[in-house]
Amino acid sequence: MSLFEDTNPRALKDLLAEVHSRTMVLPDFQRDFVWEPGATQELIVSIANNYPAGSILRVRDAKRVFAAREFEGAPSLAGQKHTFLVLDGQQRMTSLYQAFYGVGEHRYYLDLRKLLAGGDFEEAIFHVRASTKWVKAHEKFDLQAKELTLPLSVLKGGAGGFLQWLLQVTNPMATNERTQMLDALTKINDQWIKTIDDYHFPVVTLSDKTEPDALCTIFETLNRTGVKLSVFELLTARFWPQNINLRELWDKACETHSIIPSFEVDPYYVLQSIALSSRKTPSCKRSDVLNLAPADIETWWQPVVSGLATGLTILRDDCKVVLPKWLPYQTMLAPLAAVLAKSGMPKNAEAGARREKLKRWFWCAVFGQAYESSPNSQSAKDVGDLVAWFTGGPLPESIKALRFDPKALRDVTPRQRSIYRGTICLILGTGTGARDFHTQAVITGNLMNEQGIDDHHVFPDDFLQKKKGVTLARTRDCVLNRTLIDRTTNQMISNRAPSDYMAEIRKTPGFPFDTVLDSHCLPNGDASPLWSDDYESFLAWRQKRVWREIQRVTGLAEATDLEAEETEKE
Repeated sequence: MSLFEDTNPRALKDLLAEVHSRTMVLPDFQRDFVWEPGATQELIVSIANNYPAGSILRVRDAKRVFAAREFEGAPSLAGQKHTFLVLDGQQRMTSLYQAFYGVGEHRYYLDLRKLLAGGDFEEAIFHVRASTKWVKAHEKFDLQAKELTLPLSVLKGGAGGFLQWLLQVTNPMATNERTQMLDALTKINDQWIKTIDDYHFPVVTLSDKTEPDALCTIFETLNRTGVKLSVFELLTARFWPQNINLRELWDKACETHSIIPSFEVDPYYVLQSIALSSRKTPSCKRSDVLNLAPADIETWWQPVVSGLATGLTILRDDCKVVLPKWLPYQTMLAPLAAVLAKSGMPKNAEAGARREKLKRWFWCAVFGQAYESSPNSQSAKDVGDLVAWFTGGPLPESIKALRFDPKALRDVTPRQRSIYRGTICLILGTGTGARDFHTQAVITGNLMNEQGIDDHHVFPDDFLQKKKGVTLARTRDCVLNRTLIDRTTNQMISNRAPSDYMAEIRKTPGFPFDTVLDSHCLPNGDASPLWSDDYESFLAWRQKRVWREIQRVTGLAEATDLEAEETEKE
């Protein structure tokens, strides 16, 4: 008996409609949605270019062996009877559902002006956190029309939604202007929107006769062997006839520079960096990488690999990105390696000056969220700007244009990964370095692994909910209430008030309590709000303290009230 019911391609819009109607759901034990918005954008770019984006595996769930739940952001299951359980494809379906249905923590848009000017789709797509005033303002059609900003949620039903939207945009225009705009937007529809509308995923549907033990085996196999064919593997095959073995080169690079595998670097970033380095005008779009020539690899592989190793060393030693999980943007590695490959590090004090410039660029890019949208375009811009800056040119735009509102730190949770991770790294590098609450040793990557050090609440989550009535999860989980704490200390903290568990740590004879607190940018002394368990005062104090550290590493002189600016624009 065959396990397969069918193996037919299905339209993306139909699959998302099934997610919305709860016809297609998830097994309850599947892991939570974990994709960053940048990964969602990359997937949408692939779809808009009609590139393969993997297949979907599901089962007709007649046996109801597993408890089910809805996709994150979809309407509650609430007793709704489903038809299919998705076994493989959860992250892709969730990310696309949230993007095209306008739910979740971010909203996705197309800057149609960039497409009208001949830009690529990946340059035009961007995302914004859903809680911002900008997003709320752009729920109004008039503002969308004025700025030619298209919410991707317009496309959830297909190209028809875009056609209705463009007619609303053009109807009020004068005849000549309307005709020109209709023609231009119709070209966008033909080139991009219809491709999305027509996009199909290969879907393998297992029959309702599939036994539970077979499903369990399938889950185990998927979790163990889920590997996709990458650009790196495609180019490995392409360059093989030219006697260029990319896999061998990569293995040798990892053997020579152990920091590269320790940071779990994707070799695709090396290829992107070669694309940035080998062109007179830097560019690292997928098409640029796929069109690399054998001579590009032969000329730039070694300089780029050396640049990558040097860049990672600077991030680890100077910026305290001590483990790969704390790197704010993987996409920053390509321009970092390219800049060092093109410029190198001189054998004199100029090397120190360049190192300081790279550090400032890193911090400004992180806190300015420069790589949140269109990372390939940002990479190209930064490579040109940084190489020029090294030789006396002006400040890079990513540094010059940086604005930061320290109040935003109250909304930064682990799900806003770039600023969250950047803040943790910043705290790690404060003064002589953040110290372990257990051993008071300076926290390093090795110590984090040995002692089970991870980011935890200062005011325990359960304490804030039950004792302080802080109902908003974002307020409890914000980065201001997090620091790196070892497993032993965190177990001791449990759900106790800070005044309680801090007193236990402080009474340990010989333990440099105030020094350890200060190393984590935490308030010490008798007036500390930790002793009164005053959460609001604690947040206010730490916001000011972390803001001073951000100013130190970025060179920012003043804070920017971004909410006030958005209000003025409205």
